[in-house]
Amino acid sequence: MADKAVLAVSIVTPDGEEYTNQNVELAVVQTKSGDLGIMPNHIPVIAALKIAPAIFKFGDQQSDILAVNGGFIEFSNNELTIVADSAEPKNKIDVNRAANAKERAEHELEKARNLHDTDTMNRAEVALQRALNRINVANRR
Repeated sequence: MADKAVLAVSIVTPDGEEYTNQNVELAVVQTKSGDLGIMPNHIPVIAALKIAPAIFKFGDQQSDILAVNGGFIEFSNNELTIVADSAEPKNKIDVNRAANAKERAEHELEKARNLHDTDTMNRAEVALQRALNRINVANRR
């Protein structure tokens, strides 16, 4: 019997390789155009990513989930590469630190809205999205 086709997944950030798995059966990411599921032999694709979880399923109901903060994916020949601003596995997320970042971002966002400071407002919105992404991934079952 032939071996089951799988994906080789790699997530790279400015700090280096954050995740690698050679046996992924399904990858699910959120692109700027919507959710994208990739299985072996999927057509080639390049897409920009949202600040959102990335889920990789493999083996007997096993999966890894990471908080991915922007970037893009490239897929071809059963190799999926994610180049992200940052990526953090669920088990390495410091929930208290993420909650503090959320509170800081909310405070900065409110202050920027009152001052009509769109640049600061945009940065605070991104910081808030990143904090919420980390909190959501950490609390996922």
